[in-house]
Amino acid sequence: MSVAISIRHLCKKYRNVNAVQDLSFDVHEGDIYGFLGPNGAGKTTTMRILATLLRPDSGEAHVMGHNVVTHPHAVRPLIGYMPDSSGAYRDMLVVEYLEFFAAAYRVPIDRRRRVVDDCIELTGLVDKRDALIEGLSRGMRQRLGLARCLINDPQVLILDEPASGLDPRARIEVQEILRALGAMGKTVLISSHILSELRTLCNTIGILDGGKLVYSGSIDEALARARTKLRLEIRLADRHDEAGKMLMETGGIVEISVGEEILGVELPHGTADFSFVAEALVRNGFRVLTIKEEEVLLEDAFLHLTGAGA
Repeated sequence: MSVAISIRHLCKKYRNVNAVQDLSFDVHEGDIYGFLGPNGAGKTTTMRILATLLRPDSGEAHVMGHNVVTHPHAVRPLIGYMPDSSGAYRDMLVVEYLEFFAAAYRVPIDRRRRVVDDCIELTGLVDKRDALIEGLSRGMRQRLGLARCLINDPQVLILDEPASGLDPRARIEVQEILRALGAMGKTVLISSHILSELRTLCNTIGILDGGKLVYSGSIDEALARARTKLRLEIRLADRHDEAGKMLMETGGIVEISVGEEILGVELPHGTADFSFVAEALVRNGFRVLTIKEEEVLLEDAFLHLTGAGA
């Protein structure tokens, strides 16, 4: 698989603050790569470097094989960049705004209207086509920002927290647009602090902490690294307290927690077969409704990999 974004030993310092320190990672073509990290971790700095808006102090960054420092004019037609807060000409209509950028990107005049209409349709702005930007909701302005990014049909999208500040419905709608772009084969680098959002959207992630990359790879591998214990959630028809006491006497169990509806059972790390738990419950006359392994969340992986959970 070809590499769309390649970063090697990237460094950027602001006065006495190391915003990015020896950063190296790859994003392959067609990936939706989630960029995670607390505020000040270096996500925006990295994205601005990739967008040719900021020069690194050292290291290299390439987009589709082009160096962002030495060949910025080759990079810019290939990318769509959406900053974390982007202004718009509020006294323009949506269609006028997009036609202006189509002209700026030198889209031929005979294709310009079709390109704008396609971007409006893809981002769900058909009903707002002739609306003033000033009257758009934040969610609609975010859609407009995405539409602007698509005007030049970029191969790589660099999106800095595109769902920030949106209500749940608008956030879901933006996610649907990004999934559609991924299905079209676009490479997407997206930063966010909403971890659950990236869990369902991205196929790979990178975690930044203090300007350093602490993890880059698949979400499944990140979750596996965070799994430091095996915990079962068991629902019984009744007699949860009795079941808990019985299991503690069974052996091979670290801890039991009894709730009103769920019996929590923690097993030693590395336990591969927990069927003995269900067998013990059934053998002692308890009616088991459900038994499942507790899910490890992306939040758990983030805390584990950054050391914040210590």
